[in-house]
Amino acid sequence: MRILLFRHAPAERRDEGLWPDDLARPLTTRGIQRARRSSRSIVRLEPGITHVFSSGAERADATASELVRAAGGELNVEVLSALAPGGSWREVLRVLARHEEASVIVLVGHEPDLGKLAGALLFGAPTSLPLKKAGAAAIDVESPAAGVGRLRWWWSPGSLRALAKKKRSRT
Repeated sequence: MRILLFRHAPAERRDEGLWPDDLARPLTTRGIQRARRSSRSIVRLEPGITHVFSSGAERADATASELVRAAGGELNVEVLSALAPGGSWREVLRVLARHEEASVIVLVGHEPDLGKLAGALLFGAPTSLPLKKAGAAAIDVESPAAGVGRLRWWWSPGSLRALAKKKRSRT
């Protein structure tokens, strides 16, 4: 199984007057563009995505929607509350264990939680390996558990955007 960790793209600034519930805070216009470009690159790197989970926050859901669109629109986004800010990386692993038949799962969430999940998968402890907004990483596991992952790739948002701009080479 390959687990893709995809941090939501840039969101509007925190403003309790506009968004009393921080989970309702949307992406900025620039954030939508960055989510779109990063998503195109992720799908190019990982064309076999089978499942997409999002935290349920508006900014993560919008980022996940761009990924689904880039993948052809055939996937559904499932809300996984353990991906919400302050969620439990252990609960995320339990949910992933119920989807062991999946080949590529994308988790769209937040920092520092995605970084802690990466640390748990790779090192067995929630050591933070931060992702920038609209950045992503891929970790291979035979079975989702702490300390069993192998880092496949870790791309910054700038690198993902650059990849999206490159034309596909014909083979």
